[in-house]
Amino acid sequence: MKHFFTLIFFALVYSIPIKAQDIQELSLIDDRPLRSLITPTPPPAPVRTMAEWEEVQAVLISWKNYPIIMKEIVRYSVEECQVVIFAQYPESVADYLVSEGISLDNVTILSDPFNSVWIRDYGPWTIYHNDVDSLMLVDWKYNRPFRVLDDQIPAVVAAHFDLPLYEAVEEPYRWVHAGGNHLRDGMGTNFSSTLVLDENEDKTEEELDEIANLFLGTDKYIKLPSLQYDSNHHVDMHMRLIDEETIIVGEYPSGVADGPQIEENLEYIQNEVVTYFGNEYRIIRIPMPPSEDGEYPDEDYIFRTYTNALFVNKTILVPVYGLPMDSLALGIYQKALPGYKVLGIDCTSMIDEYGAIHCITKLVGANEPLWIAHARLRDSEIALEEFPVEAIIKHKSGIAEAKLHYRLEGEESYNIIPMVLVDSVEAIWSAAIPMQALGSVVEYYIYAQANNGKEQKRPMVAPEGFFRFRVGVLDSYKDHSFLPGLEVRLTPNPATDVVNLHFNSSIGRELEIILGNAQGQQSFLQKQYLPHGESNISLPVGHLANGVYMLIFKEGQRHITQKLIITHQ
Repeated sequence: MKHFFTLIFFALVYSIPIKAQDIQELSLIDDRPLRSLITPTPPPAPVRTMAEWEEVQAVLISWKNYPIIMKEIVRYSVEECQVVIFAQYPESVADYLVSEGISLDNVTILSDPFNSVWIRDYGPWTIYHNDVDSLMLVDWKYNRPFRVLDDQIPAVVAAHFDLPLYEAVEEPYRWVHAGGNHLRDGMGTNFSSTLVLDENEDKTEEELDEIANLFLGTDKYIKLPSLQYDSNHHVDMHMRLIDEETIIVGEYPSGVADGPQIEENLEYIQNEVVTYFGNEYRIIRIPMPPSEDGEYPDEDYIFRTYTNALFVNKTILVPVYGLPMDSLALGIYQKALPGYKVLGIDCTSMIDEYGAIHCITKLVGANEPLWIAHARLRDSEIALEEFPVEAIIKHKSGIAEAKLHYRLEGEESYNIIPMVLVDSVEAIWSAAIPMQALGSVVEYYIYAQANNGKEQKRPMVAPEGFFRFRVGVLDSYKDHSFLPGLEVRLTPNPATDVVNLHFNSSIGRELEIILGNAQGQQSFLQKQYLPHGESNISLPVGHLANGVYMLIFKEGQRHITQKLIITHQ
């Protein structure tokens, strides 16, 4: 049987063009029976793929080629969770870590063979049955066919953590893919480049979407055109999600290198893709660093990136390159993620292989997580009567209580408001921050305790870290003043006694209609159902003083703002 496998293997090898790096990888393959712990069918539905900012129990690393970078990842990760290292010489790795002052208390080193350092691409993915109930692993066919041992690592991980493994490796589910080309929001939306279509030409896009849904719980699979100068075509080299509605996207100088394609992809996301909560994505730009001589991509460019970063619970590890721009990139992460440890690791020695920290690590999620999913509040143009805060909060044992903590910037202590379960089916908890004065900066976080006593906060780093929004200004990241499929006209404008609101809506929808003065103070609030098509509402304004007002038509966190002038003769 062994000889039969060998014949098949070499037939496959010589039917595919061989590169020098592949020949080197082949020399690492031994002839022992390949490990198998595979269930080649989808996991029991429904399933949800873990987002990277959720609680994890372990970081996985394949120790090869870059010991200085590897040991820094271990140094910072052991403070947050377990680190499982695959290494050809475990004793040598252990001695090296100890010599560098790194405790092995949270480190496990396994000698199972592998081919390459790129465990992001071939390692397993954490999913949960019923959102939080049962931790399971899934995998697909690694897109590097010569790295046979790499493709066995998911089974080793499953055995080590005593977890079931479901693999999309046999028809009709066979799916060729790489982990660096797969970003997810923890809510059913996944992002890849069109490389995933190129590598699965035997399947339609609809068939791939169905496989992603069955194995990962993907409801919305976004596939973006590949970049010209990123030879791997992996999306984690120029973008990353940091929460359910926020994407950090790399930015080149105008018209340079892959900049035009990134901007096209970003325009598509902003115009065509909405978050799970129905909002436009909040976009944060981060520079794409040049090479040491200040050059940007051409055919020989080393594709440097700051987005190839890794969450490890309360820490985020960011690749840096010894450039002045590094401090700017770290500052962007720190502003977006207050309270997190934002740590740079110099990846100059490996970036010419088109990968950095995210590419050489993989995460294993926590058992029985206390999951808090939340659309963070965004900057508000006016002082609303209250600022509703909602979150999906789940745990296998159920939720005993949830609390909203908020304060103004500069205050030491938080105000605490109990959250109420408003939708038991969707597990939605709600509370509201009361009206705040114009110019206020509000900081808040959510706390929850499960029935079994487990506690969790969102963001995880609270109370030192928090979500933040400002009152009386436009969103500092993006102007969200649009509502797809809704047109609004005001007549007359200026108005004296009555202003008529003329709507044309592509769907039936419920709006909040808010009238505020130039100082942002709320003068009027009404909830109004709009039918599909045209409709009209008359709003009395004769009792209001002369001046400039803002009419805000709000649906979720999107809105349209129209200026209204009131003049009394």
